[in-house]
Amino acid sequence: MKKFFYYINNKVLIKAANLNTANISIKIIAGIIITKFITIFIGPEGMALIGNLRNFLSTIQSIAIAGLYDGVVKLIDKCKNNFTELTSTLSTVFYFGFFSSILLAFLCYYNAEYINGLIFLNNNYTYVIETMALVLPFYALNMFVFSIMNGFSKYRILLVINIIGQILGLLVTLLLIKQENIDGALIAVVITPALSLLITIVGIAFRKSFMSSINITNIKFSVLKNLSPFMIMALVSSIALPIVYIIIRNYLIAEIGIKEAGYWTAVTRVSDYYLMFINSLMALYILPRFSEINTREEFRKEVFSFYKTVLPIFAVLLGVIYLSRSLLVNLLFTEEFRPVEDLFGYQILGDFIRVMSMVIAYQFLAKKMFAHFIIIEVFLFIIMYVSSVYLIDIFGLKGAVMGHCLSYFMHFGIILLIFGSSLFGVINDKGIDDF
Repeated sequence: MKKFFYYINNKVLIKAANLNTANISIKIIAGIIITKFITIFIGPEGMALIGNLRNFLSTIQSIAIAGLYDGVVKLIDKCKNNFTELTSTLSTVFYFGFFSSILLAFLCYYNAEYINGLIFLNNNYTYVIETMALVLPFYALNMFVFSIMNGFSKYRILLVINIIGQILGLLVTLLLIKQENIDGALIAVVITPALSLLITIVGIAFRKSFMSSINITNIKFSVLKNLSPFMIMALVSSIALPIVYIIIRNYLIAEIGIKEAGYWTAVTRVSDYYLMFINSLMALYILPRFSEINTREEFRKEVFSFYKTVLPIFAVLLGVIYLSRSLLVNLLFTEEFRPVEDLFGYQILGDFIRVMSMVIAYQFLAKKMFAHFIIIEVFLFIIMYVSSVYLIDIFGLKGAVMGHCLSYFMHFGIILLIFGSSLFGVINDKGIDDF
């Protein structure tokens, strides 16, 4: 426990906690306010459609930047003192991301009607998809410069810009929802990420010397080869889950009703809020710590240390959320969303098991066990879809959260099978990569 808090205080909080904690706090507060406006002005039907758009946008944004963000941050951190290698990295990533985002924007724009049918079903919001396509390259450019600044550890300026971007996005979203209801909410979803272009402008001004060195002649395909594992993992994890959510939500709409799909979307939004903090903590501590350790004994100690220190606090938080679910529905939603109360139990239990599983699964990333990671992630998403559809047919709306819970129980079981010898076996002198 002492080692855990020492690491947090001396390596995490000083370097990045200001950025993550403040940014996530602003994001959660903004999300709560926006959610309240959606429930007041639009209702559960709009919540369902917005949920589909958010999931689709998340997928498209990940494809637009080709899953490069985390890999770029790591590469810049490693080569930032080698100007030649740095310019090759920046040039390759910039042009690859630029052309992929432009190509994707064209595909989305000229297939807007088809995409509209997939995510909005019988509703015609083709212009929303077209708007999304137009702003997509700006989002990709923004994330590129954002990754550069993150790679150079410019946390303070990123913190300020993130807060400004979040507040600006909140104000624009509230104004559009109030003026245009569902149309305004949908447009706000697709344009607010582009409003963070302020990050790009400031970033370019801040790193002029490096931005001027970006040249198409500096492209090296070896850079993409080094980034390819990170790209594949990021794309699998960031694309599959939103698509599964869209499929499940559309199934709810078709079999039960759009209101019920809105209730399920509402409880998943609450889930997203509290998971932001725990996910940030794990990314800041677990991943870099697992990258440092080389023995089964250290791996076991770190996992169980997290279980003993952080997990009980998280469990108490989830318990408080469950017991105060009626109050939360009043605070976040409206009386029309009262059925959401019945969905908290299985959702919270599934999220708790999800965190237990994720702590161990970070070893896939830390030790570059790419094949294991992809297979397990695909397994999770298939099980989530199959179990959710099956349980919805039997239990109705509650079946969606039951499927969420069951899928993460099974995911945790598979993770334990893979890492069982490292966690519970006899300690020996072998390295952690031998299991």
